[in-house]
Amino acid sequence: MKDFLNVLIGIASTPALLVALIAVIGLILQKKSVSNILLGGIKTFVGFLVLTGGAGIVQNSLTPFGEMFKHAFSVQGVVPNNEAIVALALTKYGTPTALIMLVGMIVNIFIARFTRFKYIYLTGHATLYMSCMIAVIMTVSGFTSVPLILLGGLMLGMANALSPAIVQPFMKNVTGTDEVALGHTGNFGYMISAVIGKFFGNKSHSTEDLKVPKGLSFLRDSTVAITLTMGVIYIILAIFTGQGYIEAKLSGGTNFIIYSIQMAGTFAAGVFVILSGVRLILGEIIPAFKGISEKLVPNSKPALDCPIVFPYAPNAVLVGFFSSFIGGIVSMFIMIAFHTIIVLPGVVPHFFCGATAGVFGNATGGRRGAILGSFIHGIVISFMPIALMPVLGNLGFENSTFSDTDYGVVGLFLGGLGGLGGAVLITTGIFAVLAIMLILTVFKKKNADPAANK
Repeated sequence: MKDFLNVLIGIASTPALLVALIAVIGLILQKKSVSNILLGGIKTFVGFLVLTGGAGIVQNSLTPFGEMFKHAFSVQGVVPNNEAIVALALTKYGTPTALIMLVGMIVNIFIARFTRFKYIYLTGHATLYMSCMIAVIMTVSGFTSVPLILLGGLMLGMANALSPAIVQPFMKNVTGTDEVALGHTGNFGYMISAVIGKFFGNKSHSTEDLKVPKGLSFLRDSTVAITLTMGVIYIILAIFTGQGYIEAKLSGGTNFIIYSIQMAGTFAAGVFVILSGVRLILGEIIPAFKGISEKLVPNSKPALDCPIVFPYAPNAVLVGFFSSFIGGIVSMFIMIAFHTIIVLPGVVPHFFCGATAGVFGNATGGRRGAILGSFIHGIVISFMPIALMPVLGNLGFENSTFSDTDYGVVGLFLGGLGGLGGAVLITTGIFAVLAIMLILTVFKKKNADPAANK
């Protein structure tokens, strides 16, 4: 039984396998030929490997960027990094995390089937990380064994249904369609960026419509623009960091300027690979998912990882990254001034989440929306971890913490209730959220049925 559970958890926490399996099931339900099923499943599988490979390339190029920043400006503090904090937590909370994840995915399917929240969350690693945080907070609040797993799974399933729902109205602005949703732990932040763009931006001036003189027309190519922009940023940072440190600690003896140019090119290569993977996935998963939507969970939508929106506004990706990172730097100086815990700007979350915030801000408010929305997003993901750390028990004393906004929302909800009334109040809160979801579903059905309003 344990081996079987490990296989299920392994599939669920490996996005490429999970999404490929979903594609295969959808094609089978549509009674496609064996060749079409194999084609769709394999291309979806490979597409996700391409996407995650590109994300790994980007992350590897940003790691030295973060080290250079810390050394150049002599700052130490907490680094928000989901992978690091989860790796620490799994040593103690591995079993409840796995079981909460399994129950949560089942609950998500039931919610999509029987409520108005028709989103099936397919970002396996994000689900694993959220499961881990829920396991930690609920254990600290007094939950054990079966209640921990069942209530934790219920909380996870609801979060995975609600998170895509809050950003879906703006997803239509990004993609121009309602066929795909966003399944990522930064959705609350993307919603904030989209709202800011809507009220303070100008949708008619998109980041993708930047006018470039004919002599600089090569800058219209996003790969070229990203390489040159990151090259300038990397070289400036390298000069502040110092040749000796870079060549001794980071570049393995390679000249610090050459190393900076190489990292800038590596970053651009990673983004190029991500965009290629996204196009491959979208070409397969949406048609395949119709089988599940029509047969098992009517009108459901696949909720996919944040790079899925990058091809729709490549310029906004870069604008969002820089604006969010600047928001993180401003926040850091505010923390230093007020002598609080210092949260260092995590380059990886500011890229993936900040870039996505930029895409949403641009979709509702153009260039101004992309800049303002992602800047505010950068501030939010800097201060929210400070509020989250106390509810993580001993894990809150580590030098890392969860970074994305949805961790903050779910964590503060559970941790706040736990601090006020322990396990009893958390249980009440979880069932209250479920009740609200069911009530909203009933109201929607009544409004959709003219006969019910007579």
